[in-house]
Amino acid sequence: MANEPVRIIGLDPGLRRTGWGVIVSDGARLRWVAHGVVAPPEAAPFSERLLFLFDALGTICADHGCEEAAVEEVFVNVNPSSTLKLGHARAAVMLAPAKLGLSVAEYSPNLIKKAVVGAGHADKSQIAFMIKRLLPTAGDVKADAADALAVAVTHAQLRKRSLLEAMHRGAA
Repeated sequence: MANEPVRIIGLDPGLRRTGWGVIVSDGARLRWVAHGVVAPPEAAPFSERLLFLFDALGTICADHGCEEAAVEEVFVNVNPSSTLKLGHARAAVMLAPAKLGLSVAEYSPNLIKKAVVGAGHADKSQIAFMIKRLLPTAGDVKADAADALAVAVTHAQLRKRSLLEAMHRGAA
């Protein structure tokens, strides 16, 4: 239903550090719930690091009662090997909420920046600044978690727009 609050987890995938942030979207209001970073042991084999991400994020989603998830899309970088490894991490990050039955939306970095800052090429400090303004109870949020909260905020905004458009279509 359009008027009911929804708990959203935003995820900023990374093999070394995956940021996460949980918010409640209630109409036009956003409320911070929790945030953090999952950092697999760097000395662990690649497959164990992926499993660590999957297990930790599944636990976080369950512990915070998340109902929907949103993930930042991967950007392609110049090193194909790094891009592929990041893709693997992103898969583990996406599968964790999906296994719990959550829908998982994906958003490009530029769309996230535009939704939160108003400019598609904002830097990390601008994102952190806006997250502090939009979710003041979150306190000072470090880059990975701020990016994840920005993903959740983007999902909340675009979700609300989709619900309004669906209501208008239904009324027509």
